[in-house]
Amino acid sequence: MHQRVLDSRYDRGLGTLVGPRQRDPAPRGTEGWCFRVQLGDDVGNPLAHQHSGAHGGELRLSAEQRHEAKQGKADDGFHARTLYAVIAARTLGVTGLALCLSTTLGAQGASRRELVWGGDAEGGAPFVEADPANPSRVRGFDVEVAERIARGLGGVRGGRGGPRTARFVQVQWSNIDQSVERGDFTLGLSGVEDTPVRRARHAVTIPYFEFREVLAVRPEDAGRIHGLADLRGRRVATLGATIAYDLLVAARDSTGLIPLSYDDDVHPYADLARGRVDAVLLDHIIAQRALRRSGGLAFVIVAQPVALGHYVGVLARADSALRDSVDAVLREAMRDGSLEQIFRRWEVWDPSQGALFERIVRSNTAAATGSTATSHVVAYLPSLARAAGVTALVSLLSMMLAVIVGLGLASSRVYGPVWLRVATTVYIELIRGTPLLLQLFVIYYGLAGVVRLPAFLAAVLALGLNYAAYEAEIYRGALEAVPRPQLEAARTLGLSELQILRLVRGPQALRLALAPMTNDFVALLKDSSLVSVITVVELTKETAIYATNVGSWVVPGALCAAIYLAMSLPLARLARRLERRWRPAA
Repeated sequence: MHQRVLDSRYDRGLGTLVGPRQRDPAPRGTEGWCFRVQLGDDVGNPLAHQHSGAHGGELRLSAEQRHEAKQGKADDGFHARTLYAVIAARTLGVTGLALCLSTTLGAQGASRRELVWGGDAEGGAPFVEADPANPSRVRGFDVEVAERIARGLGGVRGGRGGPRTARFVQVQWSNIDQSVERGDFTLGLSGVEDTPVRRARHAVTIPYFEFREVLAVRPEDAGRIHGLADLRGRRVATLGATIAYDLLVAARDSTGLIPLSYDDDVHPYADLARGRVDAVLLDHIIAQRALRRSGGLAFVIVAQPVALGHYVGVLARADSALRDSVDAVLREAMRDGSLEQIFRRWEVWDPSQGALFERIVRSNTAAATGSTATSHVVAYLPSLARAAGVTALVSLLSMMLAVIVGLGLASSRVYGPVWLRVATTVYIELIRGTPLLLQLFVIYYGLAGVVRLPAFLAAVLALGLNYAAYEAEIYRGALEAVPRPQLEAARTLGLSELQILRLVRGPQALRLALAPMTNDFVALLKDSSLVSVITVVELTKETAIYATNVGSWVVPGALCAAIYLAMSLPLARLARRLERRWRPAA
């Protein structure tokens, strides 16, 4: 082992090392350091420390310097310890830098050998799903497409570093576009639809699968419903932020149908079987999967498709060069039949895929059309205004119900018999102790076997009954805050309890409860966003659809926040004015 020795003079005033001397130099590229510090402490005991690394070397103080350390004063001991700290810090710094560089270079090398792709396993087969045999792995035709792309990237121009391995990252389907731009993964694949907006904002691959938008209806309606024109006044369900949803919204004014947006592709078909909706419009792959799960008896698929669409991969806009390499791999997979084999394994191959492959292989460019951001804002403003109206109406009706029920609950706790007070307390604690989202699901889905409530009515009931528990505690506290001598004086004057409540206790309690009531109404405006899980498209849900379609939350989020503020600020201002008017004179 080669050694490097530094005999240094220790400068007691500065606490530094000066005058290095080298001997036995190591060959270039292999030399390193092994520091050894030896000196005496204040009582004459030698102190020694050696740091060994990958290379050899020694740092030693002379006998004279050790003698100075032994005979020196207390500050000499301080300087000696400073020398120890400086050498150790520098040594650890060099070692840490080397480790950091090696780790970074290793990570970069690993990233070049790995294709990180994102998808949503919640969507299920045949796209992406957890492997039943090994839940830590995923399977599906999009999984195999990603693996084929990873293997082929080393064999095309621009595919550096040889073939790659594919690594899956779970992401919510509606967030794939935003996540790929953030750099969470390189490629998004999970039934991602080809749209002009997506092509305008991201680097989008050539289409690799053609799907059909098909209607599903109940068996008794199969002879009457053949397309969207036959659904006038009917409720049609679909998955939000999809081509199918855009088709329904576009047909709303011309046909009078009622589009309903869902967060998943399971509940639409379940609600179709229960009679809550009249039809479902989704991709033929999803419709056929739902039909198999139901045993083929719950609904039928209309033969004539409403529209055609394509699945694509999406990359960050800055990754256009990598997108071109991915396109080359997909074209090669179409030519050599490997893509067809994947689709046949998952039983989704049909003649339309062969025709698509032939068109793609002949063409070297993909359509890239889009609209400006301003046109999207203008186009979505009517939908956002309509959704804001739904939010305001749901919130207003729910608050009215909460006030009425809350007053009854508060009166029961203050004036009722023991059994009524106990029952009221149990209700309040049950409601306050369980999530509002759970209550929405119980009222809308759980009670479906007893009573089939419309989604809007279920939303109003859930929000109103939930907030009634909180309002009841506000009113109870306000009633009990009225000074007891005033109540006793009113009873002395011969007023009944009802008169006392109407003339003495009620007005004062209302003034005390006004501020927290206002706060609850503003909170209810925001909590109304939860009702989208039961197909009520309110402001936040419409904003999420807007953001998914344009691939960004900046403009949609700003518009949504502005609308919420426009609804809540006037209410707060009105409450403050009433508080000033009802404030008792000093």
